[in-house]
Amino acid sequence: MWDDARFYDGGLTLAKSIKEPETCVTAILVLLASAFGYADDRVDGSVRWLLDQQLDDGAWNCETVRSGSRHGSFHTSISTLDALLQYQKSGGQLVVADAMERGHSFFLDHQLYRSHRTGEVVNPAFTRFPFPPQWHFDVLRGLEHFRAAGAAPDDRLADAVARIRRARRADGTWPAYSAYPGKTWFRMEPKGPSRWATLRALRVLQWWGSPG
Repeated sequence: MWDDARFYDGGLTLAKSIKEPETCVTAILVLLASAFGYADDRVDGSVRWLLDQQLDDGAWNCETVRSGSRHGSFHTSISTLDALLQYQKSGGQLVVADAMERGHSFFLDHQLYRSHRTGEVVNPAFTRFPFPPQWHFDVLRGLEHFRAAGAAPDDRLADAVARIRRARRADGTWPAYSAYPGKTWFRMEPKGPSRWATLRALRVLQWWGSPG
């Protein structure tokens, strides 16, 4: 996939119709390369480009390159943070800890999924969590990142954790949400209780300190 991508000083795109580097695509390719041990000098260059794209609010946004947007995107930011975390865990040479800390602060300032101005939920879709999440942000994916990063539970995430608890079914499982649109190789799960959502939610609650 890296050989099929078009490079712009470290940023990448896979779409022929996009003439600029794409932050989400770059993050996803860094994540995959780091997770599967793909050794290539271009990985460091792409990580360096991602670090340069971080905004003043600590987040990232694909629209920054396209339209000059200066406010972070939840979708782009969680994809980038997941990529940087995997890069760090795989032994990447560039220092990404400071950038990750600033990215975490962005989400904490938003209680993970709320407007920092009004306190309202930014997007109702953030409160459902299909698997796989692909490039989409949701509260469970956000909490999973903090757990995977070894972060200590923070009171600003309590509301998001409560959302996870409220989504639990009477039988103790979590539901299988409708998948995001687009082509997939196969259907992960039928409607009803979800093994994936239940596993993910229980791991987050265990990290939070309340597995039940």
